Amino acid sequence: MATAMRAEYREEPCRTALNPVTGMGFSWSLNPYMGCVHRCTFCYVRSFEQRADRPSDDRYGASIRVKTNIVEVLRAELRRRSWKREPVTIGAATDPYQPAEGRYKLTRGCVEALAAARTPINIITRGPLAVRDVDVLVEASKRAEVTVNFSIPTLDLDVWRRTEPGTAPPLQRFRALRQLVEAGVKAGVSVAPVIPGLSDGPEQIEAVVRAARDAGATHMWCIPLHLKPGAREHFMEKLARDWPGLVPRFEDLYWRTYLAKSEAEPITATFRELQSRYDIADRRPSPIAPPPAPQQLALAL
Repeated sequence: MATAMRAEYREEPCRTALNPVTGMGFSWSLNPYMGCVHRCTFCYVRSFEQRADRPSDDRYGASIRVKTNIVEVLRAELRRRSWKREPVTIGAATDPYQPAEGRYKLTRGCVEALAAARTPINIITRGPLAVRDVDVLVEASKRAEVTVNFSIPTLDLDVWRRTEPGTAPPLQRFRALRQLVEAGVKAGVSVAPVIPGLSDGPEQIEAVVRAARDAGATHMWCIPLHLKPGAREHFMEKLARDWPGLVPRFEDLYWRTYLAKSEAEPITATFRELQSRYDIADRRPSPIAPPPAPQQLALAL
């Protein structure tokens, strides 16, 4: 089993909680922590760290910033008249359910704050700890749309151990997903990233899709690996250590950030066919209807 590394935890307040986002498919992000002990070799956050002149190599994840006041800051931001209740993604730049959350409960507090403001929530995680918050996730689902996405790129235990060294095993994530769905939370799987030569085989993708179906996933999506500067150097170093024979192929595939269309399309086509075959796209848990918005009552004269 992969284990989390020892990390230094820095308790530091933040000035803002909600971050505007461009080019990511969503408009607002929220990250209760900075840094992640999961240490995934492919993590795209390493590219942001390099651009910010922070460590993007093996030191990434050794120091975690804990935004101790983020819940209070978030509540204040949500009270602003300018807030339009746009969807907020939690976990775009750090895993909100990494081990530190067990102690600090900042993600839990943020979910409660967003729910109180009737703000849609989208959570991205590799952490089964999300099950701890099933109560607040169910309550939040009554007030706004809530989606939990478990990132599970492979069931191959060797690939998992080497590329996601600080994460819980894939089957633990599937068990957590099942518990959330059975409680009535919309929970699905992001098959991401799919790594050429390691997890892109049709039988490997099918294993993940089948397990997602069996766990009751309400939705799925798939993203082939991309490697921006910072993430690329670290990934290639680990690839040379664990699968040296693949290095020449990756140097050819990733001379730029994204896979060429001719390489990426077979992966996404295989995924779409399997998603349709296992009938996941349209499956949903028992609906929990949000209560109607408060209405202004007319005064009787």
